[in-house]
Amino acid sequence: MNTQLLEKIEKSQLKKVPEVRPGDLVRVHQKIKEGKKERIQIFEGVVLRVRGGGLRKSFIVRKISFGIGVEKSFLMHAPNIIKVEIKKRAKVRRAYLTYLRRLTGKKARLKDEQFDSLVVNVEPEPIETDKESEKGEKTSDSEIAEIDPAKTANVEVVEVPLSEVEKEEIKQAEAEDETKEGLDEDDHQKIEIEEVEKGIEEAEKDLEKGKTKKTDQAEKEKEDISQEEIKEEIKEEKEA
Repeated sequence: MNTQLLEKIEKSQLKKVPEVRPGDLVRVHQKIKEGKKERIQIFEGVVLRVRGGGLRKSFIVRKISFGIGVEKSFLMHAPNIIKVEIKKRAKVRRAYLTYLRRLTGKKARLKDEQFDSLVVNVEPEPIETDKESEKGEKTSDSEIAEIDPAKTANVEVVEVPLSEVEKEEIKQAEAEDETKEGLDEDDHQKIEIEEVEKGIEEAEKDLEKGKTKKTDQAEKEKEDISQEEIKEEIKEEKEA
């Protein structure tokens, strides 16, 4: 494929990151997912090597925890890498600091080099969330205030007084009361009897379900006992 096309595609995905060098003491802020939760883990150590370019740029960070050396490789432009901070910069003459693996304590210290942390460190670009994009799409109060009156001239506005709304609600309530009052005592009794009968039918169904479960369990227990008896008889015959 053409390298120019690849470069154009990669430019849109590259992030603003500081220029990391071998010997730098860095703090890598990495996003980690644990189930549905997310948290940021910080890995601090010395950069042993920087390789590649573009989206394939990676670097190895080494730290000593509880007397054991731990190394981790990171992709510079990976989406889970939120930020890379350079705490210190050292004078080194190699591109791959393998000799640090054999050194411990004071011997593993590097000579510091003066640098401007504010210039070197780059703040990551804020990621736009869906909520922020929705807010940006919404019209502001100033835009609403600046609506042309010519557009709203042909619009008819109908105002309904509150008294009429209240009257309609009262009428609806009275109609419901009349339907209830129209029923005789016999009708009320019938409704109550039907509700009681439904409750009794549901209770009988639940009892039948419980009985069927108990019978199934008893049959299974009988089968298990019969199988055990047969096995014991076979053992006795063999022994005899």
